[in-house]
Amino acid sequence: MSQSILILAAHPDDEVLGCGGTIAKLADAGATIHVAFLADGVFSRAGDQNKQQEELHIRRTAAQKACDILGVKSVSFGDFPDNRMDTIALLDIIKAVEALITAHQPETIFTHHVGDVNIDHRRVHEAVVTACRPQHGHPVKMLLCFEVPSSTEWQLPGSAPAFVPNWFVDISATLDRKLSALEAYTDELRAWPHPRSRQGVEHLAHWRGATVGVDAAEAFMLGRHLA
Repeated sequence: MSQSILILAAHPDDEVLGCGGTIAKLADAGATIHVAFLADGVFSRAGDQNKQQEELHIRRTAAQKACDILGVKSVSFGDFPDNRMDTIALLDIIKAVEALITAHQPETIFTHHVGDVNIDHRRVHEAVVTACRPQHGHPVKMLLCFEVPSSTEWQLPGSAPAFVPNWFVDISATLDRKLSALEAYTDELRAWPHPRSRQGVEHLAHWRGATVGVDAAEAFMLGRHLA
């Protein structure tokens, strides 16, 4: 039986930015990857409802294309309000996460870092921690938190826990696929030197790789690992 892995992200593109190269590497190794987006990702933006619906369709289509490039088996979309997940009772988000865990029985979950600037990232992290309480028989044995360029590194020192990676994945062989998947999100990319540009994402991968002696890597904080 292949390993089941669940990526819990707030918005479409977070999965590629945070762990796209790792997703591709694990999929190539035979893991079954599921990606779940919890927030809609567009409705906090300016524009009338028709324009927002059009943008929602574009972004979800891009997400499916990106996940296909990475080798993801299933993609699901939630409808929590974009950049307003702090207006939703945490219990409601926890229940959504628990339902995804019940459906996919993942051994490993990748999700956001608690210190991100983006409120939706923080709420997803909090919900995942609660939904993955280490009770007897719980399927999740590993929790890993990823960084998202233009959110994780933008937090001020002392304002929240810092992202201090202690788990690295060599993505030298899958960086090109991460970047190809990123290109699916054309509307979300910015011009260099923005961290959410193609160049910014590529430079970060090479820098994370250089810190551990490989060409390219993705960095994570290990929350829990039951061997």
